[in-house]
Amino acid sequence: MRESPTISVVLATHNRRDVVLSTLHRLAAIRTCHRVEIIVVDNASTDGTADEIESCLPALNLIRLDENLGSCAKALGADQANGAFILFLDDDSHPREGGLERMVEHFEENPRLGAAGFQVHLPDGRRESSALPRVFVGCGVGLRRIAYDRVGGLDRDFFMQAEEYDLCFRLMGAGWDVECFDDLHVDHLKTARSRLTERTCFYDTRNNLLVTARYIPDAFESVYRDDVLQRYRWIAESQGHMSANQHAEAEAMSRYNAERSQFAALRLSPTVFEELFCIEEVAEHLRELRADGVQRIALANLGKNIFPFVRGAKRCGIEIAAIADDYFALGGRDYRGIPIVNSDDISADDIDAVVVSNMSPAHAARSRQRWSNLIDLPVVAWYADSVESNPASVVVPIEQAADSAEDAPFARSFSTHTRRVGNDAVGQPTKR
Repeated sequence: MRESPTISVVLATHNRRDVVLSTLHRLAAIRTCHRVEIIVVDNASTDGTADEIESCLPALNLIRLDENLGSCAKALGADQANGAFILFLDDDSHPREGGLERMVEHFEENPRLGAAGFQVHLPDGRRESSALPRVFVGCGVGLRRIAYDRVGGLDRDFFMQAEEYDLCFRLMGAGWDVECFDDLHVDHLKTARSRLTERTCFYDTRNNLLVTARYIPDAFESVYRDDVLQRYRWIAESQGHMSANQHAEAEAMSRYNAERSQFAALRLSPTVFEELFCIEEVAEHLRELRADGVQRIALANLGKNIFPFVRGAKRCGIEIAAIADDYFALGGRDYRGIPIVNSDDISADDIDAVVVSNMSPAHAARSRQRWSNLIDLPVVAWYADSVESNPASVVVPIEQAADSAEDAPFARSFSTHTRRVGNDAVGQPTKR
């Protein structure tokens, strides 16, 4: 009997033949002591992606779809996975050497670990991370199969955008630990593609509203709903996608109350909500800042979770002079009465410190560095990443990867399996 794999690597692709082939060759070149299967879900590509994969790399699992289900098509790959652990990747991301072993070690050390997030490195040396420090990035996350299955997996209705938040919130709400680890790394090529499209704008708006409806406790629901509406309207305005934004708002709000009622049993508990959004934690940081004599601050960045910073400052008696954000500063905008201004409008004569109000670890680290160079005042960034970004990623040249794939243990662990899946075979996306 053939031994079951330990890890199932799952990715989805659509009309990115050369990109996904490059990624698959890199994966095949990775050497690991674990048995690994790779599952590729082809989202009805019309550029010959599936045929090319089948021709060049026949020894992997290929699922052909008859329609494009976006990044959430990975759910169909996960349904077919045989490993005890699943690794979700994008079609242009791949783990660094040793990452698979360390991922399994983390799961074995903590039986309650449901998801292990990877540190994500971009080609220019920058890092990317989610807006909340506990939420993983979808292009590099390991999942305990039993935890993933028990909470219902990826919601295919999301298509793309915010599906990580939806899955993370369900995992944590069900009592599973979710953690991003400093010793797990993926390189994300973030291949040039029109990412700021109307479609992205639509799903960003719609899905973030649905996540808010489903999981945010009653005491904070209206705050976060209003923040999501405002944030994505402004983003759509800057990108010229107001029609997509309005369409998304209309669809989300037509479902909002029903989603809130249907997901009432999965609402985040006060403890889990605090772990994710850090309302009281930020307030305590600000109280300590006030005790040190800070009376007036500027917030740097209109972060997705800026509310705890504004609430905490107000409660401890710190005045916020302004929110400095060059992207959102336009036409006298304000956040809950606080003016949003350009960085150049902040003067060291008017404030005692700059507080980075962005919980995305990678973005907060960049903001801290920038403001440390801009102003001769204390700059505090409680959620800034401590991991140094390294542009010299451990990447196997694609030519070498293709040549060595045949001999790699990773490649030998593949099992041949090709399926065509249409609506009749897989059923319609679950409307939960």
